[in-house]
Amino acid sequence: MTLKIGWIGCGIHATQMLLPQLVRHDVELVALCDIDAKRLASAGRQFGVSKLTSDAEELIRTPGIDAVGMAVGPDQHLAFGKMALERGLPVFMEKPPSGSAAGARELQEASEKSGKPLLVGFMKRYSAGNKIAGNILRSGRFGDVLGLTGYYMTAPGYFVGNVDYTGFFLHHCVHYMDLVSFFVSPVKKLTARKVEKEPGKVLFHVNFDFECGAIGTIAMGTIQSRGAPVERIEIMGDHQRIEVDNVIDVRWNRNPPFKVDDPSATLSDSVDSLTWKPNFTAAANEDPKGYFSLLADVVPALGGAETPAPTIHDGVIAMDRLETLRRELAL
Repeated sequence: MTLKIGWIGCGIHATQMLLPQLVRHDVELVALCDIDAKRLASAGRQFGVSKLTSDAEELIRTPGIDAVGMAVGPDQHLAFGKMALERGLPVFMEKPPSGSAAGARELQEASEKSGKPLLVGFMKRYSAGNKIAGNILRSGRFGDVLGLTGYYMTAPGYFVGNVDYTGFFLHHCVHYMDLVSFFVSPVKKLTARKVEKEPGKVLFHVNFDFECGAIGTIAMGTIQSRGAPVERIEIMGDHQRIEVDNVIDVRWNRNPPFKVDDPSATLSDSVDSLTWKPNFTAAANEDPKGYFSLLADVVPALGGAETPAPTIHDGVIAMDRLETLRRELAL
């Protein structure tokens, strides 16, 4: 059954990242909402939607919609998410699910009370390289995860005027508060330290102790150009190591024998390193960032199916960790 969706928020992120991938699935966009009339009209033309409104409550009350999606601000996610759930509509929202862990818990309670799912846009789980790494870890071929290291950066100009870093924490760091457990296990302890070159330019290291016994460190900050590589994950096991660069370049190092002095040296499927990266010259509508794959789980979940799509439960956990991080850094 084609899912009829009303969507709130028609900014750049929604119209260039989310909605183009959403409409590749079995959905029909039947109504759009945005407070910017020009932006709303443009999105209506782009996606062929005639029902346009600047009033989120009006959209949520649109007859015939099966679900509500949204990509707006954290406070609006809380208000509109609760409104839709109280009307009995399942919801998909971009992260963060609120500006606070308390707000995320309000949404979780609303979801439980309504009996309808609230799915959260943690697409880093679905980014091509991360998806491959996660599948390797869950295949049983990697063994126990012992350590995780990485970095996740953005540039200070991305949050001009936001020198308390709230935007960086809510829109960027929250991804990794979710992703580390996707790769390893629940977090037992989180600590962090920072260096701040000047207001707006910060670097901090976040240390994780995981319930499974593994340890991890992720460096995050606003001190790198977004034109440079800004994301890397390395997962360590016993004679196993998975490296993911910029979510698209994967290397699985295992336990290869020395080959230089071996006249019968060859490549073995079982011990030599494997690598992958996407073929960007192929004429394929692929999405290495992960929105398409995320929505492939979200859409059936909105229709009532059980899928691995991240839920508001995951959102509460990520927001709790994020607030622990901010307390550790006094930011």
